[in-house]
Amino acid sequence: MPYVNVQIIKGASREQKAELVADITNSLSRVLGKSPEHTHIVIQEIDEENWGFSGLLTDDWKAKQT
Repeated sequence: MPYVNVQIIKGASREQKAELVADITNSLSRVLGKSPEHTHIVIQEIDEENWGFSGLLTDDWKAKQT
């Protein structure tokens, strides 16, 4: 039973998340032969202030880009 945890920054629409779930499920089925009925996908949305990269929090990094 595949379990996939997808972490993204908040802001994706419901439609975008539904497309991600469908695409990931289809890939697991196609590539690994996993049953879609047994595939679990969790999307965790993270606030920009709780995500960091390049030594900065994402909201600070974005502010520096403008």
